[in-house]
Order: sequence, then C-alpha cells, then structure tokens
Amino acid sequence: MLVAVVAGCGKKDSGDSSSSEGSETFKIGGIGPLTGPAAVYGIAVQNGADLAVKEINEAGGINGKQVEFKMEDDTHDAEKAVNAYNTLKDWGMQMLMGTVTSDPCIAVEAEAEADNMFLITPSGTAVDCIKGGNAFRLCFSDPTQGIKAAEYIGEHGVGKKIGVIYDSSSSYSKGIYENFAKEADNHDLEVVAAEAFTADSNKDFTVQLKKIKDAGADVVFLPIYYDETALILKQAKDMEFDTTFFGCDGLDGLLSVEGFDTSLAEGVMLLTPFAANAEDELTKKFVADFDAAYSQTPIQFAADGYDAIYAIKAAAEEGGITPDMSASDICDALVTSMTKIELKGLTGTISWADDGEPDKEPKAAIIEGGEYVMK
Repeated sequence: MLVAVVAGCGKKDSGDSSSSEGSETFKIGGIGPLTGPAAVYGIAVQNGADLAVKEINEAGGINGKQVEFKMEDDTHDAEKAVNAYNTLKDWGMQMLMGTVTSDPCIAVEAEAEADNMFLITPSGTAVDCIKGGNAFRLCFSDPTQGIKAAEYIGEHGVGKKIGVIYDSSSSYSKGIYENFAKEADNHDLEVVAAEAFTADSNKDFTVQLKKIKDAGADVVFLPIYYDETALILKQAKDMEFDTTFFGCDGLDGLLSVEGFDTSLAEGVMLLTPFAANAEDELTKKFVADFDAAYSQTPIQFAADGYDAIYAIKAAAEEGGITPDMSASDICDALVTSMTKIELKGLTGTISWADDGEPDKEPKAAIIEGGEYVMK
C-alpha cells in the first residue's frame, strides 16, 4: 500500500457530517488508518460512513435527531488506536464505528468493553475484535473467511492443489490461512505448499512462488493484503508461473496500487461482498453518489463503512435511544436491538447473533478487464 495511492483517495473532513451540538445530536466516532500503509482502507471506510451520515441527516436523522461523525487516524497501529479512542471519548463519542483493521481493533475493543461503549467494526476480521459483549462485526471473521474460501474453491471447481502464501506476523493473514487449511480436507482440496513471510520480509516472494510452482499448485491462495499481492503477481509473471490466484477482502484495492499493471490481475479471484458494477439499485445509487462526492469508484471497505452506519441507525431506532442517554445506556440498548434487526445493505442482507457475528451469504468476484465482476 503506497502513500501515493492514499493521496488520491479523495479524503474529506469528517466534520462535514456534523450538524448540531450537544445532547441534541448523536455522536458516532470512527477509528482507522487515514495515513500510512493501510490508509486506502481507512479512507474508504471514512468516505462511505460520511456518505451514510449525510443521507441519514438529510432524511431526518436517527429518531428525529441529527448525527455527528468524527473519524480519528490510527495509522494501523494499536497504541495509536487507543489514543484515538480516548480522543473520541473526550469529544463525547456515544457509539464507535471501528476500528478498520484487526490489531488496532483488538486493542480498542478492550477499552470499549471496559467502558461499556457500543462498537461495530466494519472490517476488523480477527476473532478477538469482538470478544466483549459490547461489540459486533459487519464483515466475516478470519475463521469464516478461511472456511468460506475453501468452500468456494471446492464447490466451484476453481482447483484441487492449493499453494498458500501468508503473512505469519499478521493475525489477519495467519487466522484465515489456519482455518482454510482445516477446511480444505472437507472439500477434497490438498494444500501442497504453505509458504510464510513476515512484515520484515514482504518484498521478494520468488522463493515462495518457486516452491509452490514446483509442488504443482493449480491455485495460489493469498490471505494477505493487496500491496504484497501486487508484488507477487509481478514476480509470478516474471517467472512464467501462470496459475489462478484467490484471495479474501484484503485484496480489495489491488487495482488502485500506483504503478501496478492491472493486466497482471486478470483472472484474480477474491471473496468480497461488494462489487461496484453490480446492477441492483442500492449499489448503483451508492456508486453514483460516491463518485459525485469523491470522484472515484468505491471499494468494498467504503461499502462496509456505509453499511456499518446504517446498522447503527437501524439498531438505534429499534432500541429507541436518544442523544441525552449515556454511552453505557446506549450500549445496553443497542446490544439488545442489534439481534432484532435485519439490514438490507450494500454488502448483503445481514442479521446478527448474540456473539456479534453477522449472518450473510458469501460472494466472490473475479477481476476482468480491470474491474471486479461478481461471480
């Protein structure tokens, strides 16, 4: 993930979503990487959330009250995420939409649980992101992504012999890989090679690719982020390794890497609940509004942020909360009402169980002609 990519992401000041002051408005905080190597995710979530808040306020707000949304930068760092959380508490945050990435979310969730602060993460996939009774998740967890990826590859005949390249220093990547490997046998898949790297060795993948090629893999599973994937695809091309690459939500953003030859991504598949070229009316309106606001096409993380805000709205209306309630009382109400709502969102029709996990159907996309096409 390159700084130059991030600079073009159309970030707007979250203060644009503010409407009024004091107990007459709901205050929703957000935390995610707005600078640094994961900023493309955080900015997308912020922009999607800002768009949702704007729509909600123009339609009369939540329970007749306007909404303020303020996003703080954690640079994909756990300690800075906790600092951001405390900054938002000082601001008067009553509900938290965040954090965007897993390790910072784990750190913040512990603080939010101690405070009885309601939290919904749009995209934090690690299991411990929502281990407290105060927290919910919009996306699939790492175990679920790993399981669903194995299911999809097996049930759709993508391949039989699987090579894996994963980041052993990342809870996101390691968690998906471990659960993929466990599920593979249930779908007649053979993991012929599993090659690790770390955050300190994430530039040269030729050794891993050679081992996987020599093992006869017909699919390379990549439970990693798109910056490393861009390098892997280039290095695979250079060594004439022509195979199918399959990833999870971390690959979203691949086509936006500065200097990346998008033709290298042709045929890459990924689990994703959102594609901007889908033909349903909700997606078409969102894409048009997003382009008008930010002059770009939204990625999945923008849809995650948008849906997370609308999940808060639906739960808030079900629970009948008001802005003059304490954050703790709001949390108690939302924890109950989240299990009663069903959200028809951009990322699917979603309901939630008592453990905070979402129930929705997995979807996959393939990159064709420089676009994500839903399968």
